[in-house]
Amino acid sequence: MTDKTHPENRNFEFVDTPAALETCCRELAGSEFIALDTEFLRERTYRPILGLIQLATPDYTACIDPLAFDSLEPLKPVLLDPSITKVVHAGEQDLEIFHNDWGEIPSPVFDTQIAATLMGSGENIGYAALVSKLLGVELDKSHSRTDWLRRPLAGKQLSYAADDVIYLARLYPIMRSKLAELGRLDWLTDDFANLTSSSRYVVEAGDAWRKVKGIGKLKGLSLAIACELAGWRESEALDKNTTRKRILADDALLELARLQPDKKTDLSRFRQLQHSSIQKQLATILEVIDRGRSLPRDQWPVLERKRPLNANQEALMDALMAIVRLRADAEHIATGTLASRKELELLVRGETGLELLKGWRNRLVGSALQEYLEGRMTLVIKNGKLTTRAADH
Repeated sequence: MTDKTHPENRNFEFVDTPAALETCCRELAGSEFIALDTEFLRERTYRPILGLIQLATPDYTACIDPLAFDSLEPLKPVLLDPSITKVVHAGEQDLEIFHNDWGEIPSPVFDTQIAATLMGSGENIGYAALVSKLLGVELDKSHSRTDWLRRPLAGKQLSYAADDVIYLARLYPIMRSKLAELGRLDWLTDDFANLTSSSRYVVEAGDAWRKVKGIGKLKGLSLAIACELAGWRESEALDKNTTRKRILADDALLELARLQPDKKTDLSRFRQLQHSSIQKQLATILEVIDRGRSLPRDQWPVLERKRPLNANQEALMDALMAIVRLRADAEHIATGTLASRKELELLVRGETGLELLKGWRNRLVGSALQEYLEGRMTLVIKNGKLTTRAADH
């Protein structure tokens, strides 16, 4: 029966003084694992603004108020301790915060959302759904839109936040035990290591143009100018800690790249450049456009435009997807966890540096897909069901 009353001891410490932080760190030091979550806002900033840090072990829970401290330095030895596993759920954005503030990422990590995919829980299961499924507890969702930068925080808000690690600390031993029972505990080593790679959290200004929505419609000089504008915008957004859109919206960036105005152009008349903040940047924008215009042709960026798959390749894609679905069903794993249709398209096109050809995914399905492509395996109907078998030679 689902428990909706939370009878467990849900006490937690609210940490907002240096003395309390020192006590918190002593409580956490030497733990086998620490459940970790954060609350933040990033709607108007480039970097997320940290509003709360929640940490828990099986015996201790703390909600740390980062706004009460000039520095969270005492916390670093605990969260960066390589002997303590940090347990997160969909933790990429939480880890990004520490990368931004410390230049380092808490590791090693265990992400319960990723781990859940190997336990038959489907792709991208939410925290509340996972808690309900494995612990039989229905979590309160009424404070999901709290302004975590506003003080004081109410007791109910803090209880809601504490729940995010209290139950996470209870999920971890259960999930770890289940994965060990399935023989899958070590399958996720590379997935978790990728979460703590610094390169994952760094956007190089020179690559920023690839994230511009609609960039695929440009080519040649227009694309070169768009690349320069996107790089400038990325640097400005990072420097001012504001959103890219507040510096220059994607549609405005594309329009400038297409029209390629020069210094004689009155940019103040451009419909998409009317807000006051951008008006102060018009001269700089023209300089960036001119820089793009001056690039030698051999330095223009190139977008790889792949030809559509032909009828044979489309049919081959369907066959590969059938194999993925059969293997996913046999292993009780979500199909998309094994391989996406985009990855299968790349495989059909001859690419080999794919995640589905590495580690546990390769063992479960990647090697089978390659056998099929090489004619060493075939799809057959047996007793009215689709299955695979070694090809006859």
